[in-house]
Amino acid sequence: MKVDSMAQLPALDELIACPSCDALYLERDVAPGETASCLRCHAVLEAPRRTAMTRIIMLALAAIILMVAAIFFPFLELEVAGRAHRASLLDTVRAFSSGLTAPLTVAMAALIVILPLTRFGAIIYTLAPMAFGNHPWPHAQSAFRMAEALRPWAMAEVFIVGVAVALVKVAGLAHLSLGPAFWAFVGLVIVTVLKDNFMSRLTVWKTLDTRRKF
Repeated sequence: MKVDSMAQLPALDELIACPSCDALYLERDVAPGETASCLRCHAVLEAPRRTAMTRIIMLALAAIILMVAAIFFPFLELEVAGRAHRASLLDTVRAFSSGLTAPLTVAMAALIVILPLTRFGAIIYTLAPMAFGNHPWPHAQSAFRMAEALRPWAMAEVFIVGVAVALVKVAGLAHLSLGPAFWAFVGLVIVTVLKDNFMSRLTVWKTLDTRRKF
């Protein structure tokens, strides 16, 4: 009697892949407070928490507020020979707005401001209704997919590292004073890291699929 070996294999929708090493596992329900980790590389696969969505939404809102403050408040003040000059984040972006460096203005504005704000907004759009026990809004899956696609391109933390390196080089030539926007940007980076580490993406996808069906 011939046995079809494919009949013993699980369906593709019953499998999940480790985001770090691509190891495959059968999907199982993980209780709130528990953590499912990869046996090969120990990466976290799923870590649901009872109030996770509410916390992520609050962190995303805090990140948007800090971003607005970082844009409009003074970023730093430079004093040389008795002359002081204040610069904001917008001034930094506009500094490359003429000549051959004009495309750099678009890139800086997109990577530092527009893409992070778009990602925070997409996360809030995805999670807000589900945090209150409601069905997801239309195109919530597309919004969360976009938020995940933008994650490597939202480079606020890269910008703050570049600023820190520049401050070290300029500190010996002039007197520098850090403005409130600088600390708002530092807070933005910290909040973003906390939000990304706190979010269980597999849990979000499973919740989206469950709430959409029911």
